[in-house]
Amino acid sequence: MKSLTSLYLMVLGIALGVEIAAGAFVAPVIFFPQNYLGEGVLTHFQSGILMTQVFLKTNLVIGFIALYSMIFEVQTTLARQRNDMLSFFLSLGCAITTGLFIFYYTPFIVHAQQLGAEHTTSDAFFTMHKQSELVMKTLMGFQLVLLLRRGWLSQR
Repeated sequence: MKSLTSLYLMVLGIALGVEIAAGAFVAPVIFFPQNYLGEGVLTHFQSGILMTQVFLKTNLVIGFIALYSMIFEVQTTLARQRNDMLSFFLSLGCAITTGLFIFYYTPFIVHAQQLGAEHTTSDAFFTMHKQSELVMKTLMGFQLVLLLRRGWLSQR
């Protein structure tokens, strides 16, 4: 069980790393290409198209990890006499926020981009984009607390 917990901790760490890399490292480069390539290389709309492609790939990783987390937490809860319901509910929170990001916000953004640049400058798009950022930050919070809790419990 200890090696499965170690694998689980590694997978949670990978999820956090991928999310941080996409949001903090990749996004600023993609949305500000003029800092690296000069002016007029990409429009903001084109940068958004590229960033969406990054998040579509990121969605595969975080979706798999949310599923893995739920399986691990259900199995752990069923296998122990002393249930760790906090970890279970954190994992459930991860699954819900991941599902929202993958199946609600991402399709909305992709659809708006397919309709054209004018649809990505609307108030509705701006609101949905801000909500998707909040959902991603909430997901990362759940994952971080779950990683720390599982790491702490594995040391006991």
